[in-house]
Amino acid sequence: MKKIDKLLLTSFIGPFAVSFFIALFVLIMQFLWLYIDDIAGKGVSIFIMLELIGYLSVSTFPMALPIAVLIASVMVMGNLAERYELSSMKSAGVPLIRIMRSLIFCAACIGLFSYICSDFIIPISNLEFKSRLYDIRRQKPALTLEKGVFNEDFRQFVIKIGSKEEDGETIGDVLIEDQTNIGQVKFNQILADSGQMYTTKDKRFFVMNLFQGTQYQEPGNQGPQVQKQKFPFIRTNFSSLTKVWDMREFEMVSTDKDRFSQQRSMLSMNQLRVNMDSLQQSMQTTRHAFADDLMVPLKRQPIKPVPIAPPPPAPAPKLGKKVKFATAPAPAPQHRPGFDRLPKQELNKPLAQYSNFAEVFRASDRPTILKEAGARIKTSQNQLETRNNQVDARRKEYVKTGYELFTKYSFAFVCFVFLFIGAPMGAIIRKGGFGYPILVSIIFFVVFIVLTIVCKKLAESYILTPFWAAMVPCIVLIPVGFFLTRKAMNDSQLFSTDRIDRFVNMLRERLEQQKVKTA
Repeated sequence: MKKIDKLLLTSFIGPFAVSFFIALFVLIMQFLWLYIDDIAGKGVSIFIMLELIGYLSVSTFPMALPIAVLIASVMVMGNLAERYELSSMKSAGVPLIRIMRSLIFCAACIGLFSYICSDFIIPISNLEFKSRLYDIRRQKPALTLEKGVFNEDFRQFVIKIGSKEEDGETIGDVLIEDQTNIGQVKFNQILADSGQMYTTKDKRFFVMNLFQGTQYQEPGNQGPQVQKQKFPFIRTNFSSLTKVWDMREFEMVSTDKDRFSQQRSMLSMNQLRVNMDSLQQSMQTTRHAFADDLMVPLKRQPIKPVPIAPPPPAPAPKLGKKVKFATAPAPAPQHRPGFDRLPKQELNKPLAQYSNFAEVFRASDRPTILKEAGARIKTSQNQLETRNNQVDARRKEYVKTGYELFTKYSFAFVCFVFLFIGAPMGAIIRKGGFGYPILVSIIFFVVFIVLTIVCKKLAESYILTPFWAAMVPCIVLIPVGFFLTRKAMNDSQLFSTDRIDRFVNMLRERLEQQKVKTA
């Protein structure tokens, strides 16, 4: 390894690691802020929180890696340019691309790592994060009994305590309403003057020892026969009563992960491609069914002839007698109610003289025909709307699935593009540290994120295809990187003001000449 490559790599690794963890922390805090209402107050242990943060941090790798490459490249080249090491390398005949060779290789490896994470690691971490977050959402909040507040944490129990001592166990003015046997017992309430509450050592049961109280019970009255009967109101006085609740309903239960395994963010690239093919085939099938539903009512249905029963065979004639053979009468035309048109003698006028098609049929059959036609039109419209909604739903899912697939490529490729933006910017501004590099990096990264959001909306509006919507941010940044790299290789200023200065000087000279003439 050349000394220049070793110098660039050792200078790049440190700022890259620091920038990566800072970006990762910011992104994790941003996402956790969205879910803080679902996590707070649930009594989640520190290990579950660390597990949740670990899964979330892995899923934010594709967004943290590009900004880390951008910040580190600006810092490294800015430090070299600020200490005039970059100028000495160029004066020795080493071009800028040769100086950046180790950084180019490192950025390519980072992009490959981002691709591997997006394809293999992130779907698993998203699945674990989603299932664990769902478990936390379903979990009941931690048991908290505050004085003067009705607590309904226990299923089918309402508890209220009037006072609580500083030890957290001694309580007074206790009210417990039991709703477990609704129907058999209409009213079941316990009142106690004082008591003691605590949790067993194994955290399995919550115990309340109540003292000097009364239990009121009123039997239920369900059913017509039971409602007519009369039941006594029961009042039981006690000096000591113990109530025990099972704490397992506050424990977090793991959810079956297959419930979320088919969501887009939980699928690998091959699975996303398979889903896109399935959705495309489903859209084609739905469109064919859509066309069939549209064309079938327009097709002319042939009228099948009604079979006529053959006449019974005539008896054999007797010898010596003349037999007259009778011809079978012609079958009478069958009447189809609602579909018989006017007789031929009433259809002698040309079709142009009819105001509408309904006049071709009998006046008595027209209401039936119009009613049936309206019903068929409504049925056809409902079928067409259903097919159209199915096509739209599958098309939206196809666009979102395609965008999810191609963004995995774009976030990996932008790591390579940001190197050719950050390194030339560091060489041009000639400032190291965390001041200017972070400012410049944030500007370009915000531009990338804004382009990503805008292109995603354009894809969902069917203006751009999913591929171009994912690749347009990278394509827009490639000319910027080419322009900055060319400026840094030629040691030219980013924005030349020579023409502006010449124009201002020319205007100043003309104004002075006009003043001389007027004087």
